Amino acid sequence: MSMQLLQFLFSGLTLGAAYTLAALGFSMIYNASGIINFAQGEFIMVGGMAAAALAAQGVALPIACVGGVAIAALVGVAVERLAIAPTRNAEATSIVIVTIGVSMVLRGLTEILLGKQNHALAAFSGERPLELAGASILPQSLWVLGVSAAIVVALALFFGRTRFGKAMLATAHNRLAAQLCGVDVRKVMISSFALSAAIGAVGGVTLTPITTVAYDTGIMLGLKGFVAATLGGLGSGVGAVFGGLFLGLFEALTAGYVSSSYKDAVPFLLVFVVLIVRPQGVFGAKKSDRV
Repeated sequence: MSMQLLQFLFSGLTLGAAYTLAALGFSMIYNASGIINFAQGEFIMVGGMAAAALAAQGVALPIACVGGVAIAALVGVAVERLAIAPTRNAEATSIVIVTIGVSMVLRGLTEILLGKQNHALAAFSGERPLELAGASILPQSLWVLGVSAAIVVALALFFGRTRFGKAMLATAHNRLAAQLCGVDVRKVMISSFALSAAIGAVGGVTLTPITTVAYDTGIMLGLKGFVAATLGGLGSGVGAVFGGLFLGLFEALTAGYVSSSYKDAVPFLLVFVVLIVRPQGVFGAKKSDRV
């Protein structure tokens, strides 16, 4: 393997890990409610911006990071209670428009409160690159990969081993049946938004030391998270991981071997092709009607 290719793979995996967390947020809310939440990218932005703002005020880095994730989770709860719950019986198209409106409001409020400038966050364990087979990788990139992997494992255990995780899966499978079995669907909805916001915020917090963050950072991250979720199969956890990593690697290789001018356009062309060939995504199940 050439040094150049290895370097592109390192970059792609780092991006892919961030896209995976965004895609998991999309899939989690879609599973619990059937809603495609286009404010997911703003949860990523809020986490990074809040952590950077707290750190700038002298708060210790670990506490600032935890605080940023907690603030994003509270924003997720507020979004569900104030914007989604009142429109739950509306048509799907109307709810999608609501989530787009929410994303615009969050961007506007963040711009007013924290300004337009980019905000930085210190690297968790230094900025000296690590050398591997002639290629270099930042220690922060290892944090992005490691934390993302830990979240994927934790979610698998949560949904597979805990009572509340199984209740969330039951709600996703059949909302009415879950209610009849005693599942508090309202609590599931609030928790799904809080958890998806926290997961997105973790991505924002771990990525900010590499890329910095601004009030409009979440737009592209959110769109690419949606592309990743769609590639893997919207609603599939495995699909979100596959879609995120594949998209990150595809984008890095396109920028490296073709042109960086195309790196933001190619993923959308890719998802267009996939939706024509396999509309349900790579790991999505085909819908069938029982006759």
